[in-house]
Amino acid sequence: MSVLRVDATIQGDRSASSALADLVLDEFVVARPGVPVVRRHLGQDPLPAHVWEVATSGLYLPEAARTAAQREALATAERIATELQQATSAVLALPLYNFGVSQHVKTWIDLAIAGTPQGIRLLEGTPTVLVTTRGGAYGPGTPREGWDHNTDFLRRILVDIWGADLTVVEREFTLVGVNPALDEFTEMAATMHKAAEEAAGEAGRVLAARHAA
Repeated sequence: MSVLRVDATIQGDRSASSALADLVLDEFVVARPGVPVVRRHLGQDPLPAHVWEVATSGLYLPEAARTAAQREALATAERIATELQQATSAVLALPLYNFGVSQHVKTWIDLAIAGTPQGIRLLEGTPTVLVTTRGGAYGPGTPREGWDHNTDFLRRILVDIWGADLTVVEREFTLVGVNPALDEFTEMAATMHKAAEEAAGEAGRVLAARHAA
């Protein structure tokens, strides 16, 4: 039994997504203190993008025909897939970057798929919290409506491909206070921030309850 935490921020201690994930995990640990936490930080320790290509090139070759590089790449892919499959709960902090998932997250997903046996859903029924943050606003009626190609993509992977029991915690306008052009939205951003923190705490409590079940 373990909870898997994955971060993808490149913002270090300033990360809005990691801060919300901390709140989720804090509540989880209070309720389930004996559960080990497996951590992977895709932003601080990124997977080399070329490993996916090497793994895929060796995927359908007989073992004896694979190069050393292909065997190593496939071993990496299998480790990532196993990490997901063995988790009994998951907290994934995956922010939007440049209107989609970051290259780090895409490589992680591609390698996990390459390392998965046919027909296996890596997070089948696993209680999973996706924390995602956006610097601006992307909701209905905003100038960027329809530009968020991160959240729906992650739902497709986590739920439709991997079978996760998914809860999403979102926060927008994280660049308010950083980008002066957004100063007029300070009050709205503060409200969104508070709501996201409350949602994160509740998600952590629910995650712990589902894990216990």
